[in-house]
Amino acid sequence: MRRLLLPIAAFAVLAQQPAEESKPAPAAEQRLSGTVEFGYRVLSGVGGDFQTYRSVVNLGEGPKLFSLDASWDDPKGRLFDKLDLRMNSWGGDPYNTARFEAGRARAWRFTADYRNIQYFNFLPSFADPTIERGVLLNQRALDSYRRATDLELVALPGRRITPYAAYSRNSSRGHGITTFVLDANEFPVPHMLRDHSDNVRGGVRLEWPRWQLHLEGGGITWHIDQQVYTFAERNFGNVLQPVLGQTLFLDRGNQSLDVRGSSRFARGSFRLHPADWAELAGQFQFSQPDSKTRYAQNNSGNFVNFTLLRFYSAELVSAEARARQPHTSASFAAELRPLQRVRIVESWMTDRLHDAGAALLTDRLLAGEQLLDARTASAAERLVLNYNQQEISLMVDVARGFTLRGGHRYVWGDAETPAPLILLPGAQPKPELRRHVALAGGSLVAGRRLRVTADLEASPGDRSYFRTSLHRYQRGKVRARYQILPSLLVSANFHVLNNQNPTAGIGYDFLSRQNSLGLQWTPGGGKWISLLGEYTRYTLRSDLTWRDPATLRSELSKYRDNGHAGTGWLEVGLPGRGSVQPRIHLGGSLVAASGTRPARFYQPFGRLAVPFGRRGQWYGEWRWHALTQPFYLYEGFRNHQFVTGLRLTM
Repeated sequence: MRRLLLPIAAFAVLAQQPAEESKPAPAAEQRLSGTVEFGYRVLSGVGGDFQTYRSVVNLGEGPKLFSLDASWDDPKGRLFDKLDLRMNSWGGDPYNTARFEAGRARAWRFTADYRNIQYFNFLPSFADPTIERGVLLNQRALDSYRRATDLELVALPGRRITPYAAYSRNSSRGHGITTFVLDANEFPVPHMLRDHSDNVRGGVRLEWPRWQLHLEGGGITWHIDQQVYTFAERNFGNVLQPVLGQTLFLDRGNQSLDVRGSSRFARGSFRLHPADWAELAGQFQFSQPDSKTRYAQNNSGNFVNFTLLRFYSAELVSAEARARQPHTSASFAAELRPLQRVRIVESWMTDRLHDAGAALLTDRLLAGEQLLDARTASAAERLVLNYNQQEISLMVDVARGFTLRGGHRYVWGDAETPAPLILLPGAQPKPELRRHVALAGGSLVAGRRLRVTADLEASPGDRSYFRTSLHRYQRGKVRARYQILPSLLVSANFHVLNNQNPTAGIGYDFLSRQNSLGLQWTPGGGKWISLLGEYTRYTLRSDLTWRDPATLRSELSKYRDNGHAGTGWLEVGLPGRGSVQPRIHLGGSLVAASGTRPARFYQPFGRLAVPFGRRGQWYGEWRWHALTQPFYLYEGFRNHQFVTGLRLTM
């Protein structure tokens, strides 16, 4: 908030500065303009699970600055001729932003962006193996804040040569719950985390009628610090049954992870218009991050080591690692128009990532004061990932407003990865990627009323990097809108994705459909009534074979999600006097899902807005949030929210 005090104070001073000789400026010369919206939110109290409410909605009560949009224009200003300030959702909401901009036309421009995100996730049913014992504890919970600040200074904006410099700061701090993982058991414990990165960059943009060039270089540094700790009462973890005749427990544990790194990068892009029928574009980027990692662990209690078949009471672990990751990416695109109704678009891109790292680990096991085992291990791993894509498309204007498109995409690559932790019988195949994709589509524009676009693609499948990657698939999208009347618009969207990977040991089958219809009705420009609505029907099916790490047997994972989603908005104008016309807003949204994890979410709302004067408006608003899950009744919530506020125009 302190970062915003200076620009806010500047606005306050400027707003109070009188015009020439303290005489009010004519209305035509008004320099300060904008809108401000502020008010107060009241919560009825959250019924049900408060942690789920915070994970899904997380809106608080109290005074709020919902939005501020202010501008100061002074064409005769010597240092600057324009100031802008925009703020949204201040007063404790989970996501708030601010943007300040100042400058002088064709001389300089300074911008400052600030974003604050509060991330809270504590769903009791997630990652909770002890839920059958009635322990509602998310073992992967997180409560953190992430803040990002971006500063940029541009010289000579709007001119042919525009140099600039920029700085970005991204940081996070929070706490949560994670697991202390040891042989035969996992112990949920609290943890703290924080990280930050600083990015400094600068470059120049060259703008000419026939070509444009953008060059940029800079560097980034980052630091990640995570702490896992427990000094409370004895922790028995997720396994309560005796292991080899003894009960496992954790008395004290501590893990610390410290990662520091830096990188330098350079990138450039160009756009070239050698002729009216040709356009070329491309970009290139290179970076080489370098990171150092330190890890330390100590724990005491009663544990088991399956390799030695011995119990131990304490463990000391330390590790150091270093990694370097050269990363190169490039792309090129060309659009040619050899004939009036024919366009050819060719594109190519490559992304090459090479990661080399080395680590040294020391692990000591103690049984009382006796050293049970001591190991020192070193490892050097290498990750190589190469991805390439080439695509060509031909577009033909068959008739006025009717265009057809056809093309082909080829994707290929290879990878070199560390050996898997679980070695399966037989030779391990080298990861490779090969995919041919057929492309088709078109668009139809009939006057001002009808517009239809369609995109289709299909691949026979070959080789994929990941088990759930696109393999043998067909995907289609159709979007349509029809202006029935000047005041009535209907739209429709259809999307389907069918993907299979029949490779032995994978057996992946995925199908997703999503269809939606929309309506917009604004008779008389919406002066007295307007209606907006959208309905979506979606279905999802996923079947995937996986291997149980404990037994190495193949199992089948099935997931189903079938649902309905809808939103609606009705606005009605009430009789008034002059420009004072009250308006009522009614509507809301809902999601009703069935399948593997059925759920119902409702959010109706109502709003009354009453203008006063020419530049003011008062409004009152009510919202209801409700979530129910039949299989997880303890994870539902309900909540009323009331807001009253003022909107003023300067």
